[in-house]
Amino acid sequence: MSSENLPQSPEQQLRKPRVAVVFGGRSSEHGISVVTAGAVLNAIDRTKYDVLPIGITTDGRWALTADEPERMAITDRKMPEVAQLAESTEGAVVLSVDPGSREVVYSEPGSVPKALGEVDVVFPVLHGPYGEDGTLQGLLELSGVPYVGAGVLASAVGQDKEYMKRVFLSFGLPVGPYLVVRPREWDNDPSGARKRIVDFAGDHGWPLFIKPARAGSSIGITKVDDLSGLDEAIEEARRHDPKFLVESLLRGREIECGVLEFEDGPRASVPAEIPPVTSHDFYDFEAKYIDSASGIVPAPLSEEQTAEVQRLAVEAFEATSCEGLVRADFFLTEDGTFVINEINTLPGFTPISMYPRMWQESGVSYQELVDRLIQAALSRPTGLR
Repeated sequence: MSSENLPQSPEQQLRKPRVAVVFGGRSSEHGISVVTAGAVLNAIDRTKYDVLPIGITTDGRWALTADEPERMAITDRKMPEVAQLAESTEGAVVLSVDPGSREVVYSEPGSVPKALGEVDVVFPVLHGPYGEDGTLQGLLELSGVPYVGAGVLASAVGQDKEYMKRVFLSFGLPVGPYLVVRPREWDNDPSGARKRIVDFAGDHGWPLFIKPARAGSSIGITKVDDLSGLDEAIEEARRHDPKFLVESLLRGREIECGVLEFEDGPRASVPAEIPPVTSHDFYDFEAKYIDSASGIVPAPLSEEQTAEVQRLAVEAFEATSCEGLVRADFFLTEDGTFVINEINTLPGFTPISMYPRMWQESGVSYQELVDRLIQAALSRPTGLR
């Protein structure tokens, strides 16, 4: 019997839904995930929900953390870590994989495990591999616990830029030139892979962007102006992912658009524009999160352009079978064509993140946004749907 069909006790019927906010993780985006969790914890309506913060350390331990969002901020240009917030250096949180139980248990070496009660919904704010890529979503499906955001397939496709682009192309969405170098190709024939990249540059011109295939927040991306910087850029990308992409420079404006699932289906927010960042080569991690580069919301587009990018954003959401939310990133090229760069199935929720800002401008406050996502997850069953 699935957990959503289990009879509820009077206590369960009377108590508030319990939200587990899961954050941190093993990816290189650990710190920004902690910052995002702080913002989400601040926004959850405590009169409607009980909250259980669960941090995942960089080595993969699920830790019980204090509900103290103020400790989850960037301080002196340094990212917070779950290890600094954990209530114990050894204690671990375990979520049952029995779909008939949503019990969470906390255990420490030498102590009797302690039941922390049931969780009704998980709000994952993990970015990158081991969280945003379908791995956590698969665990939650096995456990029968509803969760915010995309399912297993959509999360995996949204994390892997190669297959994301393949899906977009199959649905007729406009995608810029790119090539993929897989781990086996680079390991067995690096000179052949390098020649492919150089030939790609000959066809599409320099500069190129070398980026990890399965990372986010602009981590590991290098803009390469000529052949002399290629090997260093590849090494940097492969530090984060053995598979990497090579993309040509698309000259134009960077436009973003949020998609949120409503009762009648997905809707697009007003779009935003990321202006050129003069202190950085491109809109990289430091520009996004450390130097607080600000986008323009709403983007200065014509009505026709706004409608077109909103249409494409919803199409990208549907093409990848997403649920809950997506931020879709585009280039508006010099010839007036929108080209989709990527989607983020769990976009940043930091105070300066573009996704909440776009919805704020669209009439959905940060608190309402968080509440809508939780309510949508609670109303959606796990399993095939």
